[in-house]
Amino acid sequence: MTAPRHPLEVETAKGARAVVVPPAQRGKRLAEILRCDHLPLNTRCGQRGLCDGCVVELLAGSLVHIATGRTVTAGDAPLSVRGCEHRLADADGARIRIPPRSLLAYEPQVVSEFRTNVPRAHDPLWQQIEITDGVASAEQLCRLVAEKQKRRRPVRLDARLADAAAGPGRPPLRVTTEYRDDHWLITDVSDKTQAAPLGVAIDIGTTTVALLLVDLTDGRILARSADFNAQIHFGEDVVTRMNLCANDPTMVGQLQDAVVGQTILPLLTSALVTAKAAAEQLRCISIAGNTTMLHLLDGVDPSSMGMVPFRPVFLEHRAMPASAVRLALRGADGAGATLHLLPGAGAYIGADLTAGIFASGLIYDDGPSLLVDAGTNGEIILKYGDRLLGCATAAGPAFEGSGLANGIRAGDGAISHIGLDTAPLAVRTEVIGSAAPVGICGSAYVDFLAEARRVGLISRTGRYDRDVVSKAGGLFLQNKYGVALRVARGQGGRDIIISELDIARLLQAKAAIAAGLLTLLHRAGLQPGDIQRLYLAGGFGMHIHIPTAVACGLLPGFVPEQVQVVGNTSLAGAYLALLDSGVLDALALIAKRLEVVELNLDAGFEDRFIDQLALPE
Repeated sequence: MTAPRHPLEVETAKGARAVVVPPAQRGKRLAEILRCDHLPLNTRCGQRGLCDGCVVELLAGSLVHIATGRTVTAGDAPLSVRGCEHRLADADGARIRIPPRSLLAYEPQVVSEFRTNVPRAHDPLWQQIEITDGVASAEQLCRLVAEKQKRRRPVRLDARLADAAAGPGRPPLRVTTEYRDDHWLITDVSDKTQAAPLGVAIDIGTTTVALLLVDLTDGRILARSADFNAQIHFGEDVVTRMNLCANDPTMVGQLQDAVVGQTILPLLTSALVTAKAAAEQLRCISIAGNTTMLHLLDGVDPSSMGMVPFRPVFLEHRAMPASAVRLALRGADGAGATLHLLPGAGAYIGADLTAGIFASGLIYDDGPSLLVDAGTNGEIILKYGDRLLGCATAAGPAFEGSGLANGIRAGDGAISHIGLDTAPLAVRTEVIGSAAPVGICGSAYVDFLAEARRVGLISRTGRYDRDVVSKAGGLFLQNKYGVALRVARGQGGRDIIISELDIARLLQAKAAIAAGLLTLLHRAGLQPGDIQRLYLAGGFGMHIHIPTAVACGLLPGFVPEQVQVVGNTSLAGAYLALLDSGVLDALALIAKRLEVVELNLDAGFEDRFIDQLALPE
């Protein structure tokens, strides 16, 4: 293969191009250079060299391993290297190929659908009412607004509007009021008709962000948009991002810009275009998310939650101008929208869970009932009697594909479901979209664990049965990770596999969630059969096949009939709070009632975790 003519030449599924690399940038990690050129890699472990998410193929030229200084040179066959561990050589150029699974450029499957099991009033966080009576003073204006809206809380006038109350004879007044925790605030008084008011509900997840544009007059959803949270360029999980902030205070601003400037603003712009609406129509924004995400959105250092005693800076509801977090759209008026951060209960039981407890209807269940979000943090809530227990398990991002040989998040080209046939052994797959398969997502891995155990392909400890392997011919291969099953052929004829190391990591994630569930049940003196309803929330739960989740022990001891899939309950709670101010009171009460269980302090959790590392009989 001919030597590169440029410092860096890159091939992707969309073609080849030369990347301009200034001399001062040659010492940077390859992953950082590519990110600046809008080719972000899957640096899932925060560029610590702990996963293969950012692996690229060196086709020609040389690279330098940053830690050892060793030069690696392309040979006759492509050489796989991690983009986070290598830099360009001082003199030579390099030609690389980026496999589709190593890019963050594929279309994500982000869940913005949800099921709500509670009614709502129509009492939005932002309202405009008409006052036809003559107004002689600020006090009278506040009293008239309170009477018109039947407010129990006091109504106050923004100090900047001290001269807004006019004498008799003024045309009808259009008065804008906004929710505050202990009062309603009059923020504008005008005799002009304003454009139709819009609100926004947002769920900020560690991996993805989902947004709804809503008509505040009737609650209609006008547009939806969703994408990856750009913070994943810096690290896959909240602990990695906390550590980045602890080691470098400037990272707080960088992570805030990633979620606001690089994620929410483009999503909001897209939603406005879809709805054919203008930025000046935006009035209020309701946001749910885990506690770390809300800290970073607000520009607050979350690193105190990464060490004992795991204390967040804030948990309460916060209201502020959207411009305070640099969430401002060109064309918006000077006042802009008000941002509402929903209240959470703890460092690892955040507003996404309080929102889910409400939106799913769990809080009103006779119970006992569970809410399970089997994502990276594996949050679990148990309601029995008048008590609410909650915990977060360190499930890790394995079910989002991280750290697995061919794991990817759900998106076009992801294998979403796997089935196994016997006599002879054969693999059946379902792929999202019309693209050729590029990797395997979490729902398919859950299928595999259940199916492989059902047909006797793997033992309870996750090892491939060597007798089955020896009779299956070319279905298996041996690599540095042990025996691996060929699931499919990907782009360029590349094998998409599940190795024994993959299975071990999946079992660890499965065990963390299962042990968390059983620990909460043990605290309450309950068995899985005692649970009336298990609400399965989140994107992973939306795509998972419930019978295989039960069969592989992810939901140990349950039956599919107990499970109700409720989708993105964090987004659902943000939507309900946007349109019904009373929901904020309910969320605050939930946060106060919830008892957080620290699993690392529970005497039986470790034993349960070890037990759940095995697959069911």
